[in-house]
Order: sequence, then C-alpha cells, then structure tokens
Amino acid sequence: SMSLGASLLQDTLDFLTDSVQIYLVIVQRGFDPQWLSITFSKAIFLGNGLVAIVAGLFANLLADNLGFGPVAPFDAAACFLAIGMAIILSSWGENYGDASEGKDLMAQFKVAAKAIASDEKIALLGAIQSLFEGSMYTFVFLWTPALSPNEEDIPHGFIFATFMLSSMLGSSIASRLLARKMKVEGYMQIVFSISAFTLFLPVVTNFIVPPSEKGGSISFGGCVQLLGFCIFESCVGIFWPSIMKMRSQYIPEEARSTIMNFFRIPLNLFVCVVLYNVNAFPIAVMFGMCSIFLFIAAILQRRLMSVSDLHRSTKAAEMTAEDEPLNP
Repeated sequence: SMSLGASLLQDTLDFLTDSVQIYLVIVQRGFDPQWLSITFSKAIFLGNGLVAIVAGLFANLLADNLGFGPVAPFDAAACFLAIGMAIILSSWGENYGDASEGKDLMAQFKVAAKAIASDEKIALLGAIQSLFEGSMYTFVFLWTPALSPNEEDIPHGFIFATFMLSSMLGSSIASRLLARKMKVEGYMQIVFSISAFTLFLPVVTNFIVPPSEKGGSISFGGCVQLLGFCIFESCVGIFWPSIMKMRSQYIPEEARSTIMNFFRIPLNLFVCVVLYNVNAFPIAVMFGMCSIFLFIAAILQRRLMSVSDLHRSTKAAEMTAEDEPLNP
C-alpha cells in the first residue's frame, strides 16, 4: 500500500507541476520571455518554499502539539487542496488547445517518441530529469529512517520546515542566476555534483560514525546528514526553475506534456521498486545508488551543454552564410 500511495502521490505532483507549467507557458505568450523564468523562480520560492515551511510547522502543530496524530496533516492537506480546486475553477480560463490538430493518445505518443529519437537534447534532458527526480523522491521516503535509525525522537515537522527553507534559499539563488542570464546548462553541472556529494554522506557516516543508543535525540551522524540534506534541498530549489527553463528551450510546446510523461514511466517504476524493497537493502546502499544517479546526471548535463553549444554555433554559421551577399 505504501508503494501504491507513493506512486499515486508522485503522479499527482508531476501532473500538477506539468499542467501549471504548460498553462503558464501558453498564457505568457506575447510577453518578455525572461518573465517566464522569473515567474518559475518566484513560484518555487513562494509555493515550494514559504508555503511549505508554514505547512510543515502546521503539520507539526496538528500531529504533536495538539495530539491529533500522524493522520491529521493529511486530512488538513485534503482541505487545502479542495480550496485550491475551487479557486482554480472559479478564476482560471480553460485551455482546450488547438482542436484542428487533435490527435488520439497513440498518435501523441508516436509524435513524442519521434521527437525524442530525433533530438539528442530532448533525450538528454529527459534522462537528467528522471535521474534527479528519482533520487529526490527516494530521498523523500528515506530521510526519516536515515535521521532516526535507532528510533531517535526527532521533530519531523520542524525538520521538514527546515528542508523547505533550504529549498526556498535555493530557488532564490536560481532566481538571481536566471535574472543575470547565467547559462543554465553550466551551473546545473555544479548543482548535480553537489547533490551527489550530499546524498553520499549517509554512506560515509554509516562507516565512520559509531551507532548511537536506541532512543534519545538525534545523533552526531544524524546532524551531519541533516546538514547534507539541507544542502540537497537547496539544490532541489535551484533544480525546479532551472529544469523548467530548459524544458521551455528544448522541448517543443505541442508535445511537451507527452514527452515529459514518457520519462515518468521509468521514474515511477524506479521509485516503486525502491519502496517495495526498502527493507531488503541498507539505507546506505539506497543513498549510494541515488548519489551515483546524480553523478550520472551531472555527466549528462555536461553533454547537453556541449550539444547545445554545437547546435547554436552551427545555426549561427548558417545564418551568417545566408546573410552574406552573393559574389557577382
């Protein structure tokens, strides 16, 4: 049931993120393209950051301080989702797309498969997204047992709020980088490398730091991991607006949703397999595997930058050749 719930939760988050992103890309037509990346950064900063911090503190209040138990935060989340649905239904206009270009589901997947096979940049971007998000969703379900391996008493709500504060800091950094028109393909290599290092910390502490006694407060090894997890969440905050910016650059708008869903299939399978076998492997092995995935993402990001630079230089050379006057 945990694997099924995790898969449904992941699908819901992906659907919500992709739908809002595609809707925003369509609505911003006719405006300055730079506004799109700035809007993405502000959405991550306020939505995934500030609101999530308040949500974590509120969840801790419901579950611990008021004594309603661990199910209460989920009930509260359902209420807020209902409020959000009412606001969207009453204030958003529907986007039906172009009815003259309507295609059935199989036709859409064929178009998406053709786009992925014909453009290396799309394939690389999809692989990078799947590797990072797979590691991120695995981290979501493993950070609790990693910080309390011997049933230490840790404030889950406050730790979650700290993670979201770190994510908000990362989105603020991304906003500054994008506002200065920094090359996304360049700084994301550093982000993926740092992420790989932070998720490798549980492997290191597992061999170096001696285990703590059962119960009590968080151990020294847990504190080291918590610091690394906060840095990882900052990288997550940088990742979201940056990957959204690259999607808008490399993935064609008419097939963007279908192409992104192509890469959700292996992502969902990976997360389900990890959760189903979470007791079969040590947590250190799981984090080591995520660290390897993030290191591979950094390598693929390097390749994406090389292919993108080559494409830009080739296109610029072709435009220059077309502008040159013909010799008499």
